[in-house]
Amino acid sequence: MEKRIIHLNVADFAVAVERVVDRRLRTRAVIVSQESGPRAVVYDMSDEAYRDGVRKGMVLGRAKRLARTAAVVSPKLDLYERAMKAFAKHALPFSPLVESGGWDGHVFLDVSGVGRLFGPPQDIARSIRLSAVRGMSLNPVWAVASNKLVSKVATRLVKPFGECVVPDGDEEKFVRPVPLPILPGMLESEIAGLRELNIGVAGEAHCLSMRHLEILVGPRARVLYETVRGTDNSPVLAAGSAGPTVLAEHTFKGDTNDAREVESALYLCVERVGAELRGRGLGAKYCAVSISYCDGARVVRRVSLGSVFTNAELYSRALRGLGAAWSRRVRLRHVRLAAEGLYAAPTQLELFAENTRDEARNGAIDAALDSLRARFGQKSAMLGRTAASHGHAGQMF
Repeated sequence: MEKRIIHLNVADFAVAVERVVDRRLRTRAVIVSQESGPRAVVYDMSDEAYRDGVRKGMVLGRAKRLARTAAVVSPKLDLYERAMKAFAKHALPFSPLVESGGWDGHVFLDVSGVGRLFGPPQDIARSIRLSAVRGMSLNPVWAVASNKLVSKVATRLVKPFGECVVPDGDEEKFVRPVPLPILPGMLESEIAGLRELNIGVAGEAHCLSMRHLEILVGPRARVLYETVRGTDNSPVLAAGSAGPTVLAEHTFKGDTNDAREVESALYLCVERVGAELRGRGLGAKYCAVSISYCDGARVVRRVSLGSVFTNAELYSRALRGLGAAWSRRVRLRHVRLAAEGLYAAPTQLELFAENTRDEARNGAIDAALDSLRARFGQKSAMLGRTAASHGHAGQMF
């Protein structure tokens, strides 16, 4: 059976959503960035601002000098996330294999074998586009190819408005003239290294063997070798395949880079997530720590949990994720903790575990606090380490 993958992309997704919310922005160049702070950078920009020279990650001051008439709006990541979920729903009637990003405007759809029901892939793509236009006033570009890589390259080539169908078997031919920066997943260091060899497009890299690439990029040689040839065997994940999650989040009253305040907020999230897991008799395979910078950037890092059931253990893992995610000298606006890969937790501790006594003690403390808060409210009791985020006096342990 011929594999057919549709990729839909709402160009400049954050700007597109902002223009739906505020129609006045539709006739202006738009820059999405947090205006406060000397290190504010561009999160997204409209095509008009892009033509003026504005780029993602550019310092806002420079961007405003390049696009002097542009409107600057603060990023609303939660709004973009909700809009992304709504956009992905327009594809669900056509296939259970619908994979979308969190807030980036990209949706992959595997329509292999559904032609008898809905017609050719291009007809399905046009139907989804029309549905998104009518239902959300969002107008995605789309492309059809035999894999995710080539379909994504195709949508990048036809942005901001357009459509493309890459015939099966033409993947390498299609990718050959594509500039390296357009290929998904290419690192800046890899592009720079290839440019030193006077290689600027995918086809020019075909002269490099796996051995050559290993010397140039190390363990990513295989990825690079396949990317420049349009080869991609990764599947489109089923909608909701990540499974249910338990999450908690905290928005700071003011943007902060105070480590004590951030860690305090993270522990509050740990308490809420831990209580929910224990109340439902669940464990989790991973915890995902997500931070939102004041300039609109968001970073997510996942940490394996193993047999973790107490707040102390969960907090230790969450701190590891926070340390990996928080790598910039930029204030934070929001932190989120999600427990993923849920499963039924065992009803008793391991017989010969080294820290069984400590775990039992910590578990008893967690259970007592859970019971107290369930009866008198979340703020009826708190640990001293969470005082910085509570903002009121309560019983402290």
